[in-house]
Amino acid sequence: MFTDFFYTLKNFGVPVTFNEWQTLLDALEAGMAGSSLTGFYYLSRALLIKTEAHYDRFDMAFANYFGGIETPEGLPDKIWEWLDKELPQIEITDEMRRNHHQLDLEEMKRMLAERLAEQMEEHHGGNRWVGTGGTSPFGHSGYHPGGIRVGGQSRNQSAVKVAGMRRFQEFRTDETLGVRQFQVALRKLRQFTTRLDGARTELDLDATVNKTCDNAGRLELIWERPRENGIKVLLLMDAGGSMLSYSRLCNQLFTAVNRSNHFKDLKVFYFHNCIYDWLYHSSACVQNDYTDTEYVLRTYSPDYRVLLVGDASMAPYELLKVGGVIDWDLYNDKPGIDWLRQIRQHFEYSVWLNPVRRDYWDWMEGSYTLKTIASVFPMHEMTIDGLEQAIKGLKTKQAVQAI
Repeated sequence: MFTDFFYTLKNFGVPVTFNEWQTLLDALEAGMAGSSLTGFYYLSRALLIKTEAHYDRFDMAFANYFGGIETPEGLPDKIWEWLDKELPQIEITDEMRRNHHQLDLEEMKRMLAERLAEQMEEHHGGNRWVGTGGTSPFGHSGYHPGGIRVGGQSRNQSAVKVAGMRRFQEFRTDETLGVRQFQVALRKLRQFTTRLDGARTELDLDATVNKTCDNAGRLELIWERPRENGIKVLLLMDAGGSMLSYSRLCNQLFTAVNRSNHFKDLKVFYFHNCIYDWLYHSSACVQNDYTDTEYVLRTYSPDYRVLLVGDASMAPYELLKVGGVIDWDLYNDKPGIDWLRQIRQHFEYSVWLNPVRRDYWDWMEGSYTLKTIASVFPMHEMTIDGLEQAIKGLKTKQAVQAI
């Protein structure tokens, strides 16, 4: 009966497989949803969603498919009708406060189940049954210091309403990033190696288990030298002009990279619009504080992972012409595009991260230079999906086109 829901999930971009769907159907047949739409919501999300990045898409698909459905979440319809009768708020007296005490939650659940099994008619103003007003621990519009509200305001916390709240929008993979998301993605940029020297200070669990089994259960601990991340990173960031609009986003990336202490080596340089004969040491791009680009190419080995960050938007002459650098006091003997090609050819693990959304690349100002640079470097937008793809690219040696 939920086949259309399967296709709704697929239409909203939730990667659901047939095996996962069959597991959900088996769980429903076993009664694991509890005959409740809310129960079905949490059960299906637990079985079908493999990463929190898809929570928001799942919520939108669920709300779209089940929209308009109200569920009493296990209470008989008749009781909801009784509880729909709102009463004026009662006056709370000192005697009422003295005559009530806080009950244990499990005890409250047991008592509520008993009341629901026994109750045959509506009650208002009493002190025992599920109703409105009065001092019963079950119902609404009354008084009990440790009761359970049933009905009243926010009566139905149904699964549709839970999904409609969309508490997981921050996990969407098509959203721009924050420092935390940058850090999580950068942790995946790892390539562990074992040092040939040094003390054996790390417990090898697999070897310990195997050795203990060989010893007929007598524990023997096996120690290994710790592994280290062998990844070296070179971060090159555009720090001027049109990039000022994305300064906050780029600062978050810079913060995340500097907090990532698992790289074997990390070097950061800056440029303005395009890379020429020099790379600056600070985002201010001060002319007397730089390193020659040629020196960087000679000094840093090809196994550095190079992440270039910029909108790739500039006047065509800035990218293609000798002397095209925008700064009046400078002159580049080699066009910027030649420097970019040389960097690409030297560093085979290199990608370009663009803060501009991909939807705008074809018609934005500077689209010509953006497309030209995208023909040199694999280019990804600065979203969670984009950074994930960039990280994969930095872990795989890429064929360099004839450029």
